[in-house]
Amino acid sequence: MTPKPPTSPIPLLRATELTHSTRSIRRGDVVPVLRGVFAAAGDWQSLSPWERDLARVHAHLLRQPDAVLCLESAALVWGLPTVGKVEAVHVLASDTATARRASGIHVHTSAHSDRVLEEVGGILVTSAADTCIDLARVRHPAAGLAAADATIRRGESTASMLSALNEQRASARGRRRARWTLDRADGAAESALESVSRVTAEWWGFPAPKLQRWIGVSDDDGDRTDMWWPGLRVAGEADGHLTYDGRFGDPVAVLKAREERDRRLRRHGARAVAHWSWGDLADPSSLRDILLSVGLTPNSPPDLQHLSSLGRLLRSGRSGTGSA
Repeated sequence: MTPKPPTSPIPLLRATELTHSTRSIRRGDVVPVLRGVFAAAGDWQSLSPWERDLARVHAHLLRQPDAVLCLESAALVWGLPTVGKVEAVHVLASDTATARRASGIHVHTSAHSDRVLEEVGGILVTSAADTCIDLARVRHPAAGLAAADATIRRGESTASMLSALNEQRASARGRRRARWTLDRADGAAESALESVSRVTAEWWGFPAPKLQRWIGVSDDDGDRTDMWWPGLRVAGEADGHLTYDGRFGDPVAVLKAREERDRRLRRHGARAVAHWSWGDLADPSSLRDILLSVGLTPNSPPDLQHLSSLGRLLRSGRSGTGSA
């Protein structure tokens, strides 16, 4: 399934389109997006972090329309989730090029024969599957899992296909790291928050939940919960802050609807319902305390190294996605 071609979330301007670029910047009317590309200050300030990342991608394409995007930049074009702060626009070049990073552009050198290149809305990118493999090999496991879950959920690939592709890569670098991530990939996860929540709970030593389970006796009398621990009859709900910021109606009404839904879950067999958000993952001990409070018990030691690095990753910048 090819996604709708992504466009820049805001109008972008070349320096030549500004009558007095230096004066406009000094007055605060425009802000630089990348060298030589600008945006109106009000437009830029209205963007979420992931939208700014996407705007930077389009700013680079204004300057170099034949660039081949990879890693998080390709993920943004595919509409796959990114986790944490995206430090640069990532571009793939051949082995004969020079790997470098300057002015917000990170050029990666790698043999194109290892990756399938596709065109999405006129933009050259590594395939969705290859993008997932690249992220799983070189990024934090939680970031790789979020992208892999979304790719499988959208039908771009399967877990077995991603694993096979990882093993077929000529370079062994990162292969073992990617195996850990791809072994856990599951298209049942419906958001990046669910994906990251799942591995955070695992790193705290909690048992693996069932994903997207229906709790109720019929389609008209029940609800689907993000995570379900059947042994203890605990439901887990990964709630993003967006649900309560007014975009989907009166926050009070939204919260009331959530409380009514929790009552239905308990009526149909849930002993407890736990809720958490991105903030509870940025401070991973918060999720641990939430799960302990509803009666879950770790059955293995915590992986403090991954938990610590996850907290740093999430605090570096809010996670987001164009469509997943």
